[in-house]
Order: sequence, then C-alpha cells, then structure tokens
Amino acid sequence: MKKYISVILAALLSLGFAGNKLIDKKIPRVPGWAKTAVWYQIFPERFANGDKNNDPTPHDMEGAWPYSVPQGWKISPWTSDWFKLQPWEKADGHDFYWNNGARRYGGDLQGVIDHLDYLKKLGITAIYFNPLFESPSHHKYDTRMYHHIDNNLGPNPGEDEKIWASEDPGNPKTWKWTSADSLFLTLIKKCHQLGMKVIIDGVFNHVGTTFWAFQDVVKNQQRSKYKNWFIIKSWDNPSTPQNEFEYEGWNGVKDLPEIKKDSVYGLEKDFGEHVHSIVKRWMDPNRDGNPSDGIDGWRLDVAEKVPLKFWKTFRRWVKEENPEAYITGEIWWENWQINQMFDAAPWLQGDSFDGVMNYKLARAVNKFIADKKEQISPEAFADSIETLEKEYPKDNFYVLQNLLDSHDVDRVASQIINPDRWYDHYASAKDNKNYDERKPDQTEIKKQMLAAAIQMTMPGAPMIYYGDEAGMWGGDDPDCRKPMVWPGVKYENESADPLGRKRPSDPVEFNQNLFNWYQKLISIRKNNKALSLGSLDFFLTDNTNKILGYSRTLNDKTFFVIINNNGQRKQVVLNLSKYKKTNSKLRDLISGKWVKGFSLNYKLELPPFGVAVLR
Repeated sequence: MKKYISVILAALLSLGFAGNKLIDKKIPRVPGWAKTAVWYQIFPERFANGDKNNDPTPHDMEGAWPYSVPQGWKISPWTSDWFKLQPWEKADGHDFYWNNGARRYGGDLQGVIDHLDYLKKLGITAIYFNPLFESPSHHKYDTRMYHHIDNNLGPNPGEDEKIWASEDPGNPKTWKWTSADSLFLTLIKKCHQLGMKVIIDGVFNHVGTTFWAFQDVVKNQQRSKYKNWFIIKSWDNPSTPQNEFEYEGWNGVKDLPEIKKDSVYGLEKDFGEHVHSIVKRWMDPNRDGNPSDGIDGWRLDVAEKVPLKFWKTFRRWVKEENPEAYITGEIWWENWQINQMFDAAPWLQGDSFDGVMNYKLARAVNKFIADKKEQISPEAFADSIETLEKEYPKDNFYVLQNLLDSHDVDRVASQIINPDRWYDHYASAKDNKNYDERKPDQTEIKKQMLAAAIQMTMPGAPMIYYGDEAGMWGGDDPDCRKPMVWPGVKYENESADPLGRKRPSDPVEFNQNLFNWYQKLISIRKNNKALSLGSLDFFLTDNTNKILGYSRTLNDKTFFVIINNNGQRKQVVLNLSKYKKTNSKLRDLISGKWVKGFSLNYKLELPPFGVAVLR
C-alpha cells in the first residue's frame, strides 16, 4: 500500500498539482519582510511620463475599448483639468466617460525610475504595480501577452514589436527580451538597491481579445490548439454569412475572454503551464537560481474567481523560485451589507496566498472616519478589527495589505467628502448624481490624516495608493486614476464637471504638508517595530466623546495610539494601570511632547481629529 501511495504522490508532484502542506515545511509561512513593508501602489499609465518618445499612438490602441480612435486624437496633457474635454473630445460628440476610455497620458517605466528617490524619501519599502504586461488599453487588465512588458512603457516600442514577430508566443524557448523588458529589469535592480521590493499584477482569470492564443482561436476556430483554453459557446459556420462564434467573457464582458476552469487542475492545464513559464521568466530572469534579479511576488487579480486548486499550485511554483516571495490576492465581497461574514481564511491556510488586499479594514476605517449619519462608534470599530484578527491566522494577519483606497474605488479624500455610502457603491458622478467631485477642505484633510494614522499603526502592512500622500482626490474609476500630482509642477485648476454641474474652481497642487504627515507616520512605524509586529489591544473605547485608544506591544515595549474622532478639542484621561511597566512620562512621537502621569494615569489634549502615538 505504501508503494502505491508513493507512486501517486510522485505522479501528482510531477504534474505540479500536489497539496502544498508537505512542500511548505521548507519555507516560511509568510515572508518576514512583508510584515514590516510599507507599500505604494502604482498605476503605470498615470504615475509619470519620463519618456515622451514612447507615448502611445492610435496603432498601439488597436483592440482596446472604444475600438476606434477619434479624429484628431492626441495624448492628453498631463497637467490639464481632468474633466475638461480636449478639442478632439469635443469634436467626437461623446461625453467625458466615453472619451476617458480613449485617453492616454503616457506614464511609463522611465517615469517610475525618475521618481524612485521620491518614494525612498517618503519611506516606501515595497511597490505593487498594476498590470505591466503588453496590452492595448490604459489599464492593461486585457492582456495581449504575459511574456513581455508593454512596449509603450519602454524606450523603443517599434523595435519591440519586431521582436514579438520573431517569436512563437506558445514556445518559451523562442522568447527574447525587448527594450521594455530590459528597462523593467533595470527598474527592479534599482528598487532592490534602494531596499524596495517589487510585486506585479497577475491577471490569470481572463485575457484581452488581442491575446495571442485567443486570436489563434478566432482565426482557426476548432482547429486551434488553444481552443480548450477558453469557454467557447459556439463556433463560426463558414458557410453562413453571419458569425456564430460565441465565447464567455469575464463577468459577461466580451472584452475579457475568460479562461476555462478545470475540476482537476483549477485552470485549464496547458494554460496553467503557460503561466508557470511566466512565473519563471519574471521571478528569475537569468534562470541561474538566484531570484535577486526578478520580482518579489505577485498580486493576483479577481483571485476569488479562480479555483483554489490552481492557487495552491501557483504558490508552489512561486516559492520554488523564491521562498521569500509574497503572494497577495484581490478578494472582494460583492455585497457588504449581506455578505459581511464572508471569511477570507480559505486563501490563507499556508498553502496558497500569504495575504489579501485588506478591504475589510478599508471599510471599517471608512465607516469610522468618513461617515457622519452612519458613523460607527470606537467600540464598533474595535470590534470590527478584533473580528478581523480572529478570522486570519496570526502570521497572515500581519502581512495583509492595509489599504484605504485603490484603482478600483474612490480615493480616501473623496470618500470623506461623500460619507454614508456602502464602501465602493455609488462612488462617482457616473452612477451617483449627488456625488461631490470637489477638492477636500481643511477639515476633510484632517480626517484623511487621521485615517492614515490608523493605517500606519495597525497590524498588517500599510499600502498607499499613488498620490494620496500628495493630496489627490477623485471618485471611482476613472476618476481615481488621474495623472499623479508632482511638486513643482503647475496644473490647471479643476473647474469642469462631467455632468455639467456648477462647482468651485479647485486648485490642483502638491500638498507638502500632507506628504510630510505621511512621511512622519511611516518613519515612526519603521523605527518602532512594535507598530508592525506587536500585539494589538483596544484599551479605550469612549463612544460618547469618540475617543479610541489601542496599544501595540512587542517584547517589553508598548506604544499607545490615541484617536480623537470628532471636530472638538478633547482632554483625554488614560488609565494605563494594566500596563504595569509604564513610566511616569510618555512621549508623543508625533508632536515630540511629553505627557506626564501619576499612578499610571495620564492626561493629554488632542486637537480636532487629532492623534497621539505615545511611547
């Protein structure tokens, strides 16, 4: 019997789809660096245009919505009023939202390289890139090929296309390195030299209609050797004038052909092996067994739509290349009101993901800080976080990506301007005529600063969406994807409105004070490991005065975070008798002031929406 079991296990391992419990004994449950990471999310097309010679052209946009390039189309000016229609947009007769799909601003990898010092100064230690692989769209979730970086992100788009043409995309032995690929490898090297990790978006649930294998299916129909990769409903009958070819698009979107699921392997096996080749290519480009020249992990798009069986195999592939690589999943809850008890733990059992994008934390902070009529109390907020902590294994809890916003939701500043909504619902003027697209006022900025303070002092790794630290605002997609606001650059005032409503003329400028705030909070977190690795204890929940207090303890060091979540200055009395080693004085790491105490009782004053981090 043992002999047969050994044979079966060997066969499963050879296929690459064995359970990961045995393999995981050789690697850490989660990478240690991910517990102390400070993430920065970059949407490549909108971060910085460092090389105007590679700007997209109408040719580069072929195959992307809206499937035609308006007459007179030009690259949109980086510093222009976001909602203002450019001359070619006015001429085509469509509204802002239609035209936005045809806009390109020219962000590229050189722009990221040029601003790595900015990220280092901010305190960033890890970057998550939205999709970088070749695609005709601005968002690049409609992949054309996984084995090349988008040529408009690199220095020589035309030459890169010639290299593509010389390859067989289905045969990794024929793959070469383009100028965009090489620049990305240079970017990785520079990030590593600065102490920054790099992970990229893996979009493996679906592809774009220009994806090379799907194009082969369109051309060759049943004769295509890639026909089983996709969910084909009907084939074209060449003897009839109409085209009967039908296929399944992700979530019903025909722009995104969905990959077929498999009951044994999770995803169609041959497609899975193609993904395996992609993992190898980007995690160890030199194929020398040294992963230092490759990416440090993956963020997996619409991860809950892909069977868990595949992700278990994917983890093995990734950890074979680099045991310290980080894997995080985009795990969503379709309806927050109904599905609040959804448990993300199946992905975090040590055999698939290390972490997930922590939208549950984002929602809790939103309800606590942004909401007014529906605002939750300090006690309710504490209960939300404690419940979250119970849902996850401890190590995984400490490497969750603690975001407040992303490319898929309205920016945190605009969440505060528009309170009392379901998180990620009715979040732009496109689907909510009452949504206010204006700039935040000073009180709202203070609330954002308070939200950032919670983000930087909670267990889990904080993740900043590009530009939040610069003072950017905007509703849900597309308004959360504006060009980055840089210091020293003059921008047009934002005074247009997508629905023609009256609005104030809002200056668009880099907010140095807000940047300094994020920079200080990051520095405090990085210099005090208890704020990353310490245990969490909510010791103060004053619902009447909207005061929240929690501690983070590591070894013999305890830090106290005190939150004043209302618009009035408040005097707070702290009874810290349960922390017997507390000194007679505590220092606020934010203000630098000392707080005196007697018999482990301390008094401090907090300004409206103020916070103190006491040591």
